[in-house]
Amino acid sequence: MDNMKIVTIKLFVLLLFSQLAWSQTNKAAYKIWYKQPAATWNEALPIGNGRLAAMVYGNPAVEHLQLNEETIWTGKPHNNVIDNHSLLIPKLRKLLFEEKYAEAQALSKEKIKAEQNGMSYQPAGDLWVQFPNHQKAVNYYRDLNIGNATTTVSYDVDGVHYTRTAIASLTDDVIVLHYKASKANSLNFSMHLNSVHANKKLSINNGLLTLTGTPATTEKLEPAIQFEVLAKLVATGGKIAYSDTAVQVSNATDATIYIAMGTNFKKYNDVSGNAHTNAIMALNKAVQNNFQTLLHKHTAAYKKYFDRTSLNLGLGDQINRPTDERLKAFGQRFDPQFIALYFQFGRYLMIAGSQPNGQPTNLQGKWNDNIKPAWDSKYTININTEMNYWPSEITNLSELGQPLFKMIKELSVTGRESARKIYQARGWMAHHNTDLWRITGPVDGGFYGMWPMGGAWLTRHLWEHYLFTGNKDFLKEYYPVLKDAATYYVDVLQKEPKNGWMVVSPSMSPENKYLTDAEGNGVALTYGTTMDNQIVFELFSHTIKAAKTLNMDLKFTDTLTQLRAKLAPMQIGQYGQLQEWINDWDRENDKHRHISHLYGLYPANQISPYRNPALFAAANHTLITRGDVSTGWSMGWKVNFWARMKDGNHAYRLIKSQLTYVPPTEQKGQNGGTYPNLFDAHPPFQIDGNFGCTAGIAEMLLQSQDGSIEILPALPDDWKEGEVKGLNARGGFVIDMVWKDHKIAKLKIKSNLGGNCRVRVNAKQKPIIEGITVAKGENKNPYFEVPIVAEPLMHNHISLKQPVLQHTALYDLPTKAGKVYEIKF
Repeated sequence: MDNMKIVTIKLFVLLLFSQLAWSQTNKAAYKIWYKQPAATWNEALPIGNGRLAAMVYGNPAVEHLQLNEETIWTGKPHNNVIDNHSLLIPKLRKLLFEEKYAEAQALSKEKIKAEQNGMSYQPAGDLWVQFPNHQKAVNYYRDLNIGNATTTVSYDVDGVHYTRTAIASLTDDVIVLHYKASKANSLNFSMHLNSVHANKKLSINNGLLTLTGTPATTEKLEPAIQFEVLAKLVATGGKIAYSDTAVQVSNATDATIYIAMGTNFKKYNDVSGNAHTNAIMALNKAVQNNFQTLLHKHTAAYKKYFDRTSLNLGLGDQINRPTDERLKAFGQRFDPQFIALYFQFGRYLMIAGSQPNGQPTNLQGKWNDNIKPAWDSKYTININTEMNYWPSEITNLSELGQPLFKMIKELSVTGRESARKIYQARGWMAHHNTDLWRITGPVDGGFYGMWPMGGAWLTRHLWEHYLFTGNKDFLKEYYPVLKDAATYYVDVLQKEPKNGWMVVSPSMSPENKYLTDAEGNGVALTYGTTMDNQIVFELFSHTIKAAKTLNMDLKFTDTLTQLRAKLAPMQIGQYGQLQEWINDWDRENDKHRHISHLYGLYPANQISPYRNPALFAAANHTLITRGDVSTGWSMGWKVNFWARMKDGNHAYRLIKSQLTYVPPTEQKGQNGGTYPNLFDAHPPFQIDGNFGCTAGIAEMLLQSQDGSIEILPALPDDWKEGEVKGLNARGGFVIDMVWKDHKIAKLKIKSNLGGNCRVRVNAKQKPIIEGITVAKGENKNPYFEVPIVAEPLMHNHISLKQPVLQHTALYDLPTKAGKVYEIKF
């Protein structure tokens, strides 16, 4: 045999083994798995279909499913707007402009109060399934397969192999459990429903386990929600016996449990539905199908979302270890597949928690077992709700933002009341919290609650959706929401006395203080904070662009343009930091979890290394001085910050900090981390950290906010080779890429909308494809128009240290809608 044939055979064998290795590891790549059942909620595994959700514990002897339905909340239709608050606003503005900050804060805390400060998201109930003599199970295994949205438990007892599979069906709107024994007539168990709610009723009628109930009275509001949980058992072989509240199965071979839930909720201001009708209709439809049919339909529907995007950061030696062990070892062992798993887990949670026509994900997604959850599990709209939807566009789950868009439209209705009654303004607004009933008044009093920017921040998701999809019908539908949000600020902006800038007053920089009064109380209330200025600048810019795109309201855009020019510019303070407030009040040792004044860096695009180097350097200084240690959601935000700083190693450091094991019983602290089931730990659990990190990993690989599509903008040294498919860029471009030795090797671009595709790549690499040219001037593609940001004010002549960036080059490629372009290097 000649040498050429030997080399060819060796190469073939090597390729075959590598393919087999990847095939074997790929089966495990999307599994979160354990050698033991869950002992606590933070070890249980989440399933969901947007409306329904469950946590599966997987104990062999006593299975426990904790159940949720997205519209079970305390309270009833209402708004928490207090009419006489309008009398305080002029007084607060006057005090603030007179620099009587502590006095203004004290007045705000004394007078800005409401009886209702947001209702609580509630659990539905619990399904308990008891298996006699299964305490002695061996060969135990439990997993959540995020590749097909199933959770499985398996074990052996006395030579019989038992398997349990659970799904929250995306197609049939039920939760379904399938239990199976390897030996005929070996399945024996009893099951019953229960609930932590005091006001509940349990019964069995016509073979249906039924739980009905209502939440408790909260903040003087009687509950309007009525809910019903139905469970029906179908078994093969054996016998089924019923008592008053339980079902007994004897000597079956397999069994399927169908769980349906319904409430009387129809809309934020309408609870005229029928809980029983909604539950029984879903159940009756589902039981016409066996488990395999439901599983096939569910998996196919799920994979249409999930399979759009894949991430491969290489192979490690940890993939065959249980997830909790991998998490504990992550800081010491290189485990690139764990990062990819964590990235995809965020996408899984979005698919499972946010489906069209439902409710948006709240502070805990859709998974909550407490009648008094942390922060009521509300919609906290000074960062957390928005963070939940950061991955939706870039990770190819665009339509899953629809529940958020719907909520924004509903807030634009209820928010008219708060605009008119509190601020005597047109348009609409919302403060820093809302709930199922779409409240828009201040929540939690005059320190935290006096932040009138929550609605404006939410509107950026509307404009971003348009930039990613180019859907003009969507833009036309939601343009009134943008316009009315901008109209509110046209009416409420005030001229501050020192510089004549137009500012929001009163307001604050979320949850942070700049002063301590004589009694030691924190002072947050002020005017013209950096974040407020950035949000108003962005809202006006988006509304102007939307109006021009739709060729309407041109006189109104003139008004916005003139006002935008009078907004306070960003400022660089005494330490070289980006100032958080209108005055240089920043504390050099401030480690606060909120870094709100970097909103302009992320999620907005007002701070660029290429267009605003001074601001970029100041933002870098701010991030360094604030430090890395923070709560889970704050770490998620910082991953995105450092990705926008083009510092992949620092972003990766934050990911590693976030992937620090937190014991499942730990419920307090400010150090972030991750629970054994990969839920984000604030602690306690908040889902926003999961979504923030997923978005941050995508931002490390692809950015499109700065006039071009930037390839591998923040690649860590440890991610030497990899491949990602299906990331979305603004302008309707879908990106696949392969990189080797930290350099892009292959780039595939699908153009959904056509138009110029401007790419930014490492200057040492030259893209090769017919028609590509070196870019000149501004990008003519309207989806990549960038804002012209005013030069910052610098109050000291300090030397700004510019971060070191890789040298990049810009290229333009004309594209046609529907075409795919493969670029070589």
